[in-house]
Amino acid sequence: MNKTNHIHISTMNDTVDKLVIFLAKRDGIDKLVKTFQYVSKLANWRVEVTHPDISKRFKNWEVASGLSRKAFRTGRFLTGFNALRRNPGSTLTLRLLAVLSNSGEMVYFFFDHFLWLSRIGTVDANLAKKMSFISAFGEAVGYVFFIIADFILLNEGLKAEKKLRSSEGKDNEKEIQKLKSDRIMRLMAVAANVADLIIALAEIEPNPFCNHTISLGISGLVSAWAGWYRNWPS
Repeated sequence: MNKTNHIHISTMNDTVDKLVIFLAKRDGIDKLVKTFQYVSKLANWRVEVTHPDISKRFKNWEVASGLSRKAFRTGRFLTGFNALRRNPGSTLTLRLLAVLSNSGEMVYFFFDHFLWLSRIGTVDANLAKKMSFISAFGEAVGYVFFIIADFILLNEGLKAEKKLRSSEGKDNEKEIQKLKSDRIMRLMAVAANVADLIIALAEIEPNPFCNHTISLGISGLVSAWAGWYRNWPS
């Protein structure tokens, strides 16, 4: 085996290893299925008029993916509670934002359980609309405060980087690289939260922009792929 083939196989193995680790995470499998959900949504919209039989298959794929994601998120509301318990924030402002954002997310995930159960017929199907609204409202509130917190932390990171660049130190370059990596992750988080906020608003206050299939489809994929980036093993 020559050196080029060895490098190629080694790289492929590293990628497979990372994919296995990624899919072993709850967030990893959620982002994969979310990609299925919104790709099938866009595909259904594209062929709805011309190929109604194929359109129905894509619609079934979309619905099944959405319900699967709800099942995967069982107990997920505890994540927000644990975040507040373990790391509420370094300043009073960030702690307040953490309480508001995580509380909204907890409402979202908690009532999403009942939405899932009503959609699969375990509890009264008439509850679905109310549960969907409460869940989406909590989701929207959470995302607004997560976005505000991320912008504050992005600003702090830029100030810290500027300070490091103006001073001398052998470890400065390493610290700057860490700040840059953190900035990319926060920008990905903002992109995902803005995209998911659009989806939540489509449920809370239906309007032509948020409820258009292209808006929902693109928002879902932006959120999913930003999640891929953030959860992919380094």
